[in-house]
Amino acid sequence: MFERSEVRDWVSCFDSALPASVRDLIQRGAIFVVNHSGGKDSQAMFHFIRRHVPDHQIRVVHAVLPEVEWDGVEDHIRATIGNHELHTCRARRTLLEMIEERGMFPSPSLRQCTSDLKRGPIERTIRQMGVKLIVNCMGMRAQESSSRAKLSDFKFSDRNSKAGREWYDWLPIHHWSSKQVFSYIAHVGQRPHWAYAQGMSRLSCCFCIMASRSDLQAAARLNPALYRRYVELERSTGQVMLMPSKAHGRQTLEDVTGIRAS
Repeated sequence: MFERSEVRDWVSCFDSALPASVRDLIQRGAIFVVNHSGGKDSQAMFHFIRRHVPDHQIRVVHAVLPEVEWDGVEDHIRATIGNHELHTCRARRTLLEMIEERGMFPSPSLRQCTSDLKRGPIERTIRQMGVKLIVNCMGMRAQESSSRAKLSDFKFSDRNSKAGREWYDWLPIHHWSSKQVFSYIAHVGQRPHWAYAQGMSRLSCCFCIMASRSDLQAAARLNPALYRRYVELERSTGQVMLMPSKAHGRQTLEDVTGIRAS
């Protein structure tokens, strides 16, 4: 899919772009915590970090998403991070429980699925490590959305720099394209999670409020039982998972995908 020279040029470009602030933190012995979802961005980010940061300064954390996570995610992460230990964490309730309790789905402006199920448990796990100098590494990319394009690549975290901790948030692959991400994974001799080969363009929850129509169709085809649960939640709550659009207005999952829940 990629020419060797193309991959080599990209790798060279990426390897020369490490910020001076990050190089200084490596020298100071900071612990770099890789937030790993099992998706392509996390996978590429881990290997990019590993090219620059000594293994003993790297930790890998995964927020488990019971019921809504793609099959084989944890196995895929462990198979692609070498001898690194995988630290897992989870929230006290699942996404489906959250929807049932609230009577509504998360929305782009109120994404408890991210804050409550991912960011919160991961930050708690990092604090429990007892590390004092932390670089929290996340795989968000500018290409994904206008809101992510506005994110700072690197910043000091006032909120988490407490109790003697010095905490930074870093987006190592913020300006990479999807093509570059896939090429980097190929460069290190690996493949992304199997769901990409089945038509998914991103790997978050199987059914994500930010997903495209084609991703939702692929997810419905690959996870019919879970798809049926989401459709049933729409019916029981009287809400729809996706925000209304100017072009189509309010649509149910079945309207969007054209697939009836069996």
